Amino acid sequence: MLTGAALLLLLILVPPIATYLDFRRSPSGNGDNVRVFDFSSGYTMKRIAEELERSRIISSSLLFALYARLEGADSRVKAGSYRFSDAMPPAEILRKLVDGEVYEVRFSVPEGYSVYQIAELLDRRGIFRRGSFLRQCFSRPLLDELGITAGSVEGYLYPSTYTIRPNSDEKALISEMVARFHTAYDGKFAEGARRAGLRREQVLTLASMIEKEAVDPEERPVIASVFLNRLKRDMPLQSDPTAVYGVRAFAGKVSRQDIRRDTRYNTYRIKGLPPGPIGNPGDAAIEAVLFPARTRYLYFVARNDGTHHFSESLEEHNRAVQKYLKNQEHIEHLQEASGPELRTDRPNLTNRRDDFPERPSMQ
Repeated sequence: MLTGAALLLLLILVPPIATYLDFRRSPSGNGDNVRVFDFSSGYTMKRIAEELERSRIISSSLLFALYARLEGADSRVKAGSYRFSDAMPPAEILRKLVDGEVYEVRFSVPEGYSVYQIAELLDRRGIFRRGSFLRQCFSRPLLDELGITAGSVEGYLYPSTYTIRPNSDEKALISEMVARFHTAYDGKFAEGARRAGLRREQVLTLASMIEKEAVDPEERPVIASVFLNRLKRDMPLQSDPTAVYGVRAFAGKVSRQDIRRDTRYNTYRIKGLPPGPIGNPGDAAIEAVLFPARTRYLYFVARNDGTHHFSESLEEHNRAVQKYLKNQEHIEHLQEASGPELRTDRPNLTNRRDDFPERPSMQ
């Protein structure tokens, strides 16, 4: 039988023990409160617990620190960024801290996407606002810092997968993308470009056009040969994607109004290459520029199956256009333009959305 003193002691200890046991497994809320924390190296468990309580993720910093101490976890917490909600019980939070389950957002840039498309993807994912990302893409101070003499980072944002940490910003992401580009280009392509007698900007511009044109990857070197053959003959490139770059999304069709529009990028209206890339090409498109197929082709037209018919003469090209684009409105500009390609007026087979009209304000 319990003595009076033992009973008193039990009455004193049981409520706190019950509170402690309940604290470990009971979340403090219903999940409406979600926070991201950056616990860098040197954070003590006391400081971590206080920040969690201050943000209303846990109900008691004292009990959390005690819980960590009793579990022997207070010295095993991994530094990093974490995402917690008030629907997580303290036991789950502590486990994540000990296991180092840091919070990261992974973001993939597809080959050929323009800065406008990348900005749209970032905005849709809720990572960065479209306008703020584009402003950095055209920021002269950032371009100078990155050693880019062009007016934007178009062409230099390397297609890859990136980890976006909570405290990262648009400038940091762009800088990382450009750094990866330099690593890839300098290591794989710089020597080949020198041997081909092409400047880096020329390589990127051609590669970005090829990236937009090619649906079948096997055709990249052949399309590259068409553009290079036309450049050698001083023929206008007349590439459809350049006609709408910076004006509207390219979905495989250009109109008579598009090819007549005066822009710096419209290769129906200018001689030679546009002033810069119209997207951010991947390795295969760059390689196609440096190692094109050996052909005499000067024209190509879509066959409606993801491939193209290539021609050496305008006469052959016109017959191919009549065959593959019969009864299509897109054939209208055949007589006024002898460009390398005519495409169907359906969306392209890669379902890409290309360039977006509005440029960021430079003020």
